[in-house]
Amino acid sequence: MAGLFAVLAAAHLLASGRPVGAITGLLDGVVDGQAEKIVWELGVPRLLTALLTGAALGVAGFVLQATLRNPLAAPEFSGVNPGAVLGILGGLALGLFPADSAAGALLAALAGGALGGGITWLFSAGRDPAGLVVHGLLGSALLAGLTTMLLAYQPSRFGNALRWLIGSVEGRVWEHLAFASWWIAGGIAVAWACSGLLAVLAPGDDHAASLGLRPALGRAVALTVAIALTAGAASLAGAIAFVGLVAPHVARRLGGGVPAAAVTGAVALAGADTLAQLAGHLLNGTHRLGVPAGVVTALAGAAVLIRLGRSQ
Repeated sequence: MAGLFAVLAAAHLLASGRPVGAITGLLDGVVDGQAEKIVWELGVPRLLTALLTGAALGVAGFVLQATLRNPLAAPEFSGVNPGAVLGILGGLALGLFPADSAAGALLAALAGGALGGGITWLFSAGRDPAGLVVHGLLGSALLAGLTTMLLAYQPSRFGNALRWLIGSVEGRVWEHLAFASWWIAGGIAVAWACSGLLAVLAPGDDHAASLGLRPALGRAVALTVAIALTAGAASLAGAIAFVGLVAPHVARRLGGGVPAAAVTGAVALAGADTLAQLAGHLLNGTHRLGVPAGVVTALAGAAVLIRLGRSQ
């Protein structure tokens, strides 16, 4: 596993267009001021952003699928991810925090994600939790409509709206990582601690009740963890799609739980961003086009979604 991460990290840094000499120089212990600045202030924060965001989404999707007993459950299909993005853009529109504020983005994403999850929960009140994804799609459509209205009303205030709507790990700096990393790491730790709770909820409410667990309370705890992780991911990279859907399936095939979902999600998004950077170079010659990682995850995830849908 360590070797896989080392290869992925090297490929990501090289795909980003950082000078090969700068990277190899640092690996050989040859410290150069310019090389250090290029790698540590540009390349490494982007790589860590992809790893953290992917891990958060992978675990959030794992929690949602286990709790709702639906293999198609994911942050983007539950209203949480669209709500988090709406919260960020709404906070920017109202001037509640500056565009480069890590704390402001996280708090706004948390509030928006809770709103999106709450709307979905209201739509599905009194119904089987396994069918919540259908109502989540309705809630997500409503939130997407509100986001579109917001962008149409004040388009001049959202010059960087694309990164939030599609999802991109570019442009994050150490300040953002320093604030979001503890939140995401803490959320993953709590989700791991709740592994027993997820195992009890997964077979059904009757099974959970027979073991003395109140299903509604247990589900509320698990969904709160999923919302917190999705908000952390959205505050870093916006609406990255399908990582939270696909990573849990891969993790279960590998026979793992929350840690496997975190690793799978991290590798998936870092790999997707590597491909996005390579695509940018190929499409635009020697100049960077800046293909967002969310484009790659959306294209790959759509194919996986079709396959999952046909297998149900």
